[in-house]
Amino acid sequence: MPHGFDQFRAHPWHGLKTGDNAPAVVDAYVEITPFDAVKYEIDKQTGYLRVDRPQGSSALPPTLYGFIPRTYCANRVAALTPLAEAGDMDPLDICVLSQQRIDKSEIIVPARVVGGIQLLDDGEADDKIVALLESDPVFSYAKELRNLPDAVISRIVHYFATYKLDTSGSKPNSIQVLGTYGAEHAFEVIEAAMSDYDQYFDRNERRQSDRRQSSTPLLRSHAPES
Repeated sequence: MPHGFDQFRAHPWHGLKTGDNAPAVVDAYVEITPFDAVKYEIDKQTGYLRVDRPQGSSALPPTLYGFIPRTYCANRVAALTPLAEAGDMDPLDICVLSQQRIDKSEIIVPARVVGGIQLLDDGEADDKIVALLESDPVFSYAKELRNLPDAVISRIVHYFATYKLDTSGSKPNSIQVLGTYGAEHAFEVIEAAMSDYDQYFDRNERRQSDRRQSSTPLLRSHAPES
């Protein structure tokens, strides 16, 4: 007998796994590579990539960039960010470093979490988890964000501090970088995003399923009476 498999393409946000060893190792779904001058973003309805906008400045993404499936940034994630008024109501963002060039998007990357960047975007928590390609031996020494070269961390921070900057200077920068954090806090953020997802999606889906079942009319028996 053949092994079980998905007959149809899973929705990247809702149909893929967070990772069997989450939060330490997660499956990252890649939307953008370091070679993309256009920002692509998951279309939440269809699961396909949608063109969002050209990159606002000459800087290109410093890492693979995407999100962690079955996560959602709502109240629990916001509670971990000082001054946050809310979560950004999106899946949790993740950056993945690899020593070899990976120039494909719409791929699943097993990623070992080492830390993150704490951001506010117009008052909303907008964390960027930082991880390493799990199978990459070059980065096997790094267990924490602080183990990575300062230049690597600075480049990632600078990109997100400026990636929404209006180059005309007519609008203020919506991004505020609050700092960076290590693996333990990153695990907390991921677990909070998993719990927010469960509250807003899994439970809602179960309630809708229950309502559908309760509203199904009972079929009368048409067996002949004795």
